Amino acid sequence: MARRRLNSSNAAETELPKAKLNKQTLNNISRLVAYIKPYRGMFIAALGFLFLSSLVGLAFPSFIGALIDTAQGKHKGGILPGTIKGILILAFSVLFLQGFVSFFRILWFVNVAERSLADIRRDTYFKLITLPMNFFSNRRVGELNSRISADLSQIQDTLTTTIAEMIRQSVLLVGGVIFMAIISIKLALAMLILVPPLIVVAIFFGRFIRKISRQAQDKLAESNTVIEETLQGIANVKAFVNEAFEAARYGKNIREVADIAIKGAKYRGMFVSFIVFCMFGAIVAIVGYACTLVNSHEITVGDLLKFALYAAFMGSAMGSFPDLYANVQKAVGASERVLEILDEKGEEVSIREIDNVIRQKIEGNLSFSNVGFAYPSRPEVEVLKDVSFDAAAGQRVAIVGPSGSGKSTMAALILQFYHPQSGTILFDGKPSSDYSLTDIRNQVAIVPQDVMLFGGSIFENIAYGKLTASKDEIMQAAQRANAHQFITSFPEGYETIVGERGVKLSGGQRQRVAIARALLKNPSILILDEATSSLDSESERLVQEALEELMKDRTSIIIAHRLSTIREADKIIVLEKGKIIESGSHLELISNEQGLYRYLSGLQFEVG
Repeated sequence: MARRRLNSSNAAETELPKAKLNKQTLNNISRLVAYIKPYRGMFIAALGFLFLSSLVGLAFPSFIGALIDTAQGKHKGGILPGTIKGILILAFSVLFLQGFVSFFRILWFVNVAERSLADIRRDTYFKLITLPMNFFSNRRVGELNSRISADLSQIQDTLTTTIAEMIRQSVLLVGGVIFMAIISIKLALAMLILVPPLIVVAIFFGRFIRKISRQAQDKLAESNTVIEETLQGIANVKAFVNEAFEAARYGKNIREVADIAIKGAKYRGMFVSFIVFCMFGAIVAIVGYACTLVNSHEITVGDLLKFALYAAFMGSAMGSFPDLYANVQKAVGASERVLEILDEKGEEVSIREIDNVIRQKIEGNLSFSNVGFAYPSRPEVEVLKDVSFDAAAGQRVAIVGPSGSGKSTMAALILQFYHPQSGTILFDGKPSSDYSLTDIRNQVAIVPQDVMLFGGSIFENIAYGKLTASKDEIMQAAQRANAHQFITSFPEGYETIVGERGVKLSGGQRQRVAIARALLKNPSILILDEATSSLDSESERLVQEALEELMKDRTSIIIAHRLSTIREADKIIVLEKGKIIESGSHLELISNEQGLYRYLSGLQFEVG
């Protein structure tokens, strides 16, 4: 049986890729960190407060130790007061200061991170939607969405939490070691000789066990996929009498899960034994040594407690660094994926051009001059070969031919989604390169076969053709498109939500909304790409009436399979395998007994 895909919703969550920290990756990070520049004052203040709050946190073991020594009458004075009351007053004052500093440190860090991330998201999204069509033909939507969501969320977590935590833990680690040495250099050396190596071993051991656990999760996800696919295709399983085969396949996966889990249990048992004997043994040894120092009056009980608290700070900091470093690696990997988008060469569209002002008017004359084209993803397959034709302003030119002959490709070239490898496309006698991309697309509209509406209201979908349109203009466009009647029949009228991709509307209704949108745009050149091919007879009649209104006084390029819809075209171009093999009016082409147009018409019962 063919291998089944494992893209199950139950699959173990894929971790974001990690990247090694080197000169190149640090340069990549610096490019994203540049987004912090507008907020650098607040960022520097947040760093200062973070450093201050971490230092203040190191004072509390000293307060605890001083209180105990004062209660025993062994407090030696110094920086801290000599009474319990004085120590408590100072401790609560420092607590208040730390609370004040911590509030602004968190607020400012999040403020800087969220604002800079918003700027990165905006630029990444704008760059994404201005990339050429070829970029999207080679990538999945889910992958691109992940760049905006998961990758930038990882960077966000690093900016808001990880960096601050690394600085804080570094201060606690260094400060803890220094204060431990001040209390007792002998005890500090014993601590540094025994504990850090054990922590490092424990970290690597724990990472190895997590790897085994992930293997078990992946294998379990594979077995769950077997269940899901088998139940979805239960009719096939029964029809081919493969119940025993599926049960054996599932049983094999489950046994593998059990084997991996048992292997993991062995290593977990070893890990627990290591923790019990080595880690706790090291702690007992250090405490025993500390007690001998107390007994010989080298340190006090308060000093011992202070030492224990600073040791806890040190251990906690060392234990947190591997996870923090892993998060930084993930952020670096995420930043590389985001920068891949930002480094792509996009189309020449400005983020400020939301007004869609036309700077160079196109009257509607369109020409293809010896155009040759192959999609960049398939350069060896020439889709159009030496294509030449003219469409005068206001003319209706139909393009017909078998599937795969290059009809929709011509529409994509007119819209400048792609550019020909040879030949020239001319608007009003001037090469397309003489016009800005926005000027061409502002004056070309397309009504496709499969209309994609956005998930908002009907009003918003029509207004997409002209963002500055008034309500009266939108309603007038809907009336001309034969859409006003069905829109007003809905309880919410123009505010009716169409659902994702317009699923709440019928095919004919979606087409008329698209025609209203095109009417509102008022283009010089109109492209109709199989606009009525998937409609029933009544819907086709209403849509055809709307299309007649839309085609008035503008150049229309009509791509059609149903030849009955193009009889009135001024010119019909017949394509076959990327070449124009016939051109003329309906009567001229139908009279050519050897022509492809007559043959296609005969297949559709157009010729008796």
